[in-house]
Amino acid sequence: MSVLDAPHFHDEQAAMDRLEAILWPNGPVCPHCGNTEKVYAIKGKSARPGLKTCGACRKQFTVKVGTLFEDSHVPMHKWWQAVHLLCSSKKGISSHQLHRTLKVTYKTAWFMSHRIREAMRTGSFSPPSLSSGSRYVEVDETYIGRKKGSVKRRGQTHKMAVLTLVERGGEARSFHIENSAYRTVAPILAENIEREAKVVTDTAGQYDGLWFDFPQHEMVNHKAEEWKRGDAHTNTVENYFSIFKRGMKGVYQHCSEKHLHRYLAEFDFRYSNRSKLGVEDELRAERALLGIRGRRLTYRMPTRNG
Repeated sequence: MSVLDAPHFHDEQAAMDRLEAILWPNGPVCPHCGNTEKVYAIKGKSARPGLKTCGACRKQFTVKVGTLFEDSHVPMHKWWQAVHLLCSSKKGISSHQLHRTLKVTYKTAWFMSHRIREAMRTGSFSPPSLSSGSRYVEVDETYIGRKKGSVKRRGQTHKMAVLTLVERGGEARSFHIENSAYRTVAPILAENIEREAKVVTDTAGQYDGLWFDFPQHEMVNHKAEEWKRGDAHTNTVENYFSIFKRGMKGVYQHCSEKHLHRYLAEFDFRYSNRSKLGVEDELRAERALLGIRGRRLTYRMPTRNG
């Protein structure tokens, strides 16, 4: 039996019940007053699935209130299908494919995709800092697409720059950066990596001064065809880039600069919650849904926070 045969992928009440089990593990919570004791389900033919009323403030609500799904007219069981498809596709799934699969408009599919990516971006399942010294953290940058208003020229200056930190056997964190200069890269590394960590980079100039921030910093010289020296290599982060670029070029094909941070969140999330770490498709989808709480994203909202 396929996992997509599960009731919450087809039945609206089952879909709401499954979402409640994830967001309300200890029972319903009124989003208006925080009451947890006197919450009653409203039943009847005219009642919406999952509709409840609070015995304290007398207001009605569903589990979607106060989440990225609030005010969405898309049935909850289709949201479940979209989340599963986006979480289980290693290189992503295009909005056009979601539009055809879910039988919704392309505009709706595009917005659903970005809401799910926003949930992936806000979810946090590990300590704020990467390796404390027991593992290596590989750091590298890559370039993709083209900056808005830029003219194609030699080199990479007209492309969008991405900095990625990958902890071997752990998670990945990617950042859209204006440039790859040391003054841009160093603060990001200092905020996300413990000083005691073993950091590995290539010999690009912006990494020359990292020994001061990370005493165990090692470099591999790709120009001299040095790909590995003992445990020092950047093969893991380059493997991440190979998946990221195949997804961006082969599946999404185009990404504007203002949306790049959400696509990075999507690929980071799937990498950090991969099968090798014991996270399979169903659990990955549930973890993504934990990120919908306390956030709103409307169609005309600015694409970046702050």
